[in-house]
Amino acid sequence: MEWKWKKFKELTVDELYEVMYLRQNIFILDQQCRYEDLDYRDQPSHHLLGYRDQKLVAYLRVLPPGLKYDEVSIGRVVTSIEVRKFGIGKELMHTALKNIKILYGDASIRISAQLYLTKFYQDFGFKIVGEEYLEDDIPHIEMVRNN
Repeated sequence: MEWKWKKFKELTVDELYEVMYLRQNIFILDQQCRYEDLDYRDQPSHHLLGYRDQKLVAYLRVLPPGLKYDEVSIGRVVTSIEVRKFGIGKELMHTALKNIKILYGDASIRISAQLYLTKFYQDFGFKIVGEEYLEDDIPHIEMVRNN
């Protein structure tokens, strides 16, 4: 895997297109979720792009404190269908947490996790806070990781 960690303005047009394609392909088409992907939170965020054989197969964005939550936040976590079950999602999260530590030190991280991924995030130290809720017609739960 080749990982790229970039601010929004550092993304090339081709990288941005790949990100939008992957997000739409998985969230809108695969998960059949109608939601507003372009939410103006990409610009102030950092982006982690994971490439295998020069194809974008993993992605997430890191929102600075105060943008969505008081804490740092991770969102739009996605892996392409062809690399699932190979540990790429875990590698994506490990890489993100390492970069967050460099950028924000020991800051807490809050996420809105799809409910079925609760155990996945718990393995990274996230703890459930609050009750289950629907976001874009998908069950979610808020989780926090304190460093």
